[in-house]
Amino acid sequence: MRFISTRVHGMVDYLMGLLLIVAPFIFGFATGGAAQWVPIILGVVMLAQAIMTKYELGLMHLIPMPTHLIMDLLSGVLLLISPWLFGFADVVYLPHVILGLLEIGASLTTEKEPRGLRSTTHHP
Repeated sequence: MRFISTRVHGMVDYLMGLLLIVAPFIFGFATGGAAQWVPIILGVVMLAQAIMTKYELGLMHLIPMPTHLIMDLLSGVLLLISPWLFGFADVVYLPHVILGLLEIGASLTTEKEPRGLRSTTHHP
């Protein structure tokens, strides 16, 4: 069931992108390795994707919302498994798992089309 509006999803995108970038510093795993760089890179990608998505809070409207949601799902899965994939689970894993699960959940429960986006076509 998809109950999160694309407008709310957009707000979450910007907040989550920023959180991913600062999480290593807030939670004390900014050690220069994959534990730090995976969330930072995914956060930057998330912000860029938010700017380019065709939804209420996008600025460039290049990425269709269904594509955005698939990218979110893949990003969430990568974040979720990254502690084991990149071998840092013995150092830190909980922030990656929690934020990955949140990202996966948002991707599966957000509406696929924006409700409030004005059409770019002009009608006489």
